[in-house]
Amino acid sequence: MRIKSHWFKADREKSPQEVAGALAFTIWRIADNALKNTRKANFEIAIGPQYFSFLTEFLVFLVQVADRVAHRQLSAEDRYTFTSTLANRVAETLAENQSRLMGNSLAAHKQRFIDILNQRAGEYADFNYGSDGPEFAFTRYLAYCMREVMDEKDVEWVIDQMMSIAAPEAVEMVEATMRNLYESEPRPTRTRKVTSGD
Repeated sequence: MRIKSHWFKADREKSPQEVAGALAFTIWRIADNALKNTRKANFEIAIGPQYFSFLTEFLVFLVQVADRVAHRQLSAEDRYTFTSTLANRVAETLAENQSRLMGNSLAAHKQRFIDILNQRAGEYADFNYGSDGPEFAFTRYLAYCMREVMDEKDVEWVIDQMMSIAAPEAVEMVEATMRNLYESEPRPTRTRKVTSGD
């Protein structure tokens, strides 16, 4: 999965809100990609509540990852602003999709995601996330949460899918995206190769 994670104009330092807004779009794509890849790996995830439960747990995990990366880079105040903005943008995107497919109000879907995020934030807080990424228990907790989402026949297998494939790939993408979004130097311009008609 290719991700665009550089600013078009890197002429000034971006605010925590701007970085969060850009990252929210990427995080949605990462979660959606993880869902598609899990289904391709022959896990049954039915369109409807199960589909959105999977996305919710994976998005919560990604917001936690982004928050831990922000902890390494930002002041406490900027980290709070960044994570709050990110959580709200992700919640809005999920709510829009959920409301379109399942009905109910945007506000109800958004609030449900925020409630789950707040609950999980307290649970993920027990696990470490260092300069080299999350500890084993951090990704294992995602796998544990996914057990509640999957059908009984997939419960045992989803642990390996999350810990060996989905979570490491997602963490790597979030880390790389945030690294690029916080770059202050403009990217070198790429020269286009032009084919001559001679």
